[in-house]
Amino acid sequence: MIRIFIRFLLSVLISVPFYAAAQSTPADPETTIRTTADLVVVDVTVSDAQQNPVHHLGATDFTVLEDGRPQAIKVFEEHAASAPAPMLPIPKLDPGTFTNYSPVPANSAIDILLFDKLNTPVNAQTEVRNEVLKFLGETPAGARIAIFALTPELKLLQGFTSDPSVLRALVEGKKGSQGASPLMDNPLSGDEPGADDERMESAETAFGMMGNTPNEATVLANLRQFEAEQQSHQLQLRARFTLDALNLLARYMSNLPGRKNLIWFSGSFPVSILPDPSLQNPFAIVASSEDEFRETVDLMARSQVAVYPIDARGLMVEPMLNASNSGHSSAGNPGDANTFILQRGGPDTMSPNDQPTGDNETMMGQNAIKFFQQTAGEHDTMEQMAEATGGKAFVNGNDLKAAVEKAIDAGSNYYTVAYTPINHNWNGKYRKIEVKVNLPKVALAYRRGYYADDPNAPVRQAEVQSEKDALPPYDAMRAAMLRGAPDPTQIIFAANVRLSTDDEEPAVAPGNEAANKINGPYRRYTVEFRVSPRSIDCAATPDGKHRCTLDFASFLYDVDGALLNSQTNSIRVNLSSAQFASALNTFFSYRQQISVPVKGEYYLRVGLRDATADRVGALELPVAEVARLKPIAAQGEASAPAAPPK
Repeated sequence: MIRIFIRFLLSVLISVPFYAAAQSTPADPETTIRTTADLVVVDVTVSDAQQNPVHHLGATDFTVLEDGRPQAIKVFEEHAASAPAPMLPIPKLDPGTFTNYSPVPANSAIDILLFDKLNTPVNAQTEVRNEVLKFLGETPAGARIAIFALTPELKLLQGFTSDPSVLRALVEGKKGSQGASPLMDNPLSGDEPGADDERMESAETAFGMMGNTPNEATVLANLRQFEAEQQSHQLQLRARFTLDALNLLARYMSNLPGRKNLIWFSGSFPVSILPDPSLQNPFAIVASSEDEFRETVDLMARSQVAVYPIDARGLMVEPMLNASNSGHSSAGNPGDANTFILQRGGPDTMSPNDQPTGDNETMMGQNAIKFFQQTAGEHDTMEQMAEATGGKAFVNGNDLKAAVEKAIDAGSNYYTVAYTPINHNWNGKYRKIEVKVNLPKVALAYRRGYYADDPNAPVRQAEVQSEKDALPPYDAMRAAMLRGAPDPTQIIFAANVRLSTDDEEPAVAPGNEAANKINGPYRRYTVEFRVSPRSIDCAATPDGKHRCTLDFASFLYDVDGALLNSQTNSIRVNLSSAQFASALNTFFSYRQQISVPVKGEYYLRVGLRDATADRVGALELPVAEVARLKPIAAQGEASAPAAPPK
């Protein structure tokens, strides 16, 4: 059904003549009323004792329970790795017309490699690059793979392709090279406990030269507190950027058919931050990302994305046992720290209040505790992300190539089951999913539940925190409009971009918000959006009308990614039931105009947001692709935006 809808939608958006159906009115919040048939889709991998996929099972072999209650299976499909599936073609586009639709196989899994440079030390990135090149030398035939990179922003490096030579060239080139994280104290080796010991040792030595003053201990304690809080802020930023990137990635894959396997190479996932009892304020470094984590995991599940986190650091050794980490502040017998940990039952049973004592234990023991607790927390979060989405985490292993192979094999052989929940009480609580197969000695991987948020409720707006240095709430539209970001497909749309006129102008178009550093003369471009009402949440109101609220945006970037100019508009479409029924076979059209300097290389990113459902779509194009097309005015069309009907 999804494939048929997208084919119909594209043909409508691209071939039907324009008409304007947008009414600009102030937006005000209101309750939406609509009827939906909600399916819970669960992808299940079934493996035997040798971790080989089990094939040829039927719907009667599966039992699905939600909160312990059996559910009737409405949809059942088996998917197996095979020859390349046919691609869903894009209808021929007119000159100047673009779409955010991404061609992918019609009925098979697709794979995404995510190089996490934000959370991974440079030395581990080098190993990831080498192992991925080994894998690409033996890529399974027909496997369609895309490559992304995570810095403070998410970047699409290579769209889906089954040509391994294209993928190898990218990984070997500049785009696939290592990059130092700006949010790690030590970008080379990572934020491992004990990594800042040499800096603290220098401070201690400096204070020692000043003599044994009464304030020395206090100043050192304050310095350590400051360093911990600074690191906490960096961890919060990394957690936020990571979750925002995964959120955008899920939106990018929202309307791509079938299962998506996200193979995520990361050095850590800094969501859980434990209190540090060695500090004056143990809870100063605690920051919760629970809400963002919940939203992102839920969005991944709805988009049929299974996450396979791979610890890029491989098998880890305590950093304080490394010969390069032998400063004064960690002096002592390494055996003392290990003995201390073992005496307390090992790292998994230790309490944050367990602290070593004695000259030989204190700093080494504290660092050992931090190392085990931090590593366990990072791995636990990776395991949670994998289990929540039906994937698998690979940690404490040095064969990263084998991990990629296992992830792709598991994600290419699976069963899809779907059911309509018996329980229609949408109270926002977590509902546990349990899948059983009537075969002995098999292992199942699938998403273990979902949050029962009311499908008819308006989108909840994130609360803005009051702290002066708090991060702003996540904004899906802002993320979608970043230069070089993947094109989210929650709303499939088309955009026609043309010069408004051949004339050069000394000032930007009315309504444009230009940066101070932009200089004319300018040429004005018209961006005409085409979007189907079928992809918009046009809520039925109590008076029998249908109301659709849309945000449109056109952003102009220079070659370095600096935002130079923008045009944003919010519009509301009010339609009677008869008008809405008629509109379902056509599309909404809306025009914006944006000015571009005559000289220079520029990129235009255009997007729209369904404000009711908080769903987005966006695409990007070089301005040079449309600069030589015949202007709209030369075609006998009005150069001003089309006036909306009353």
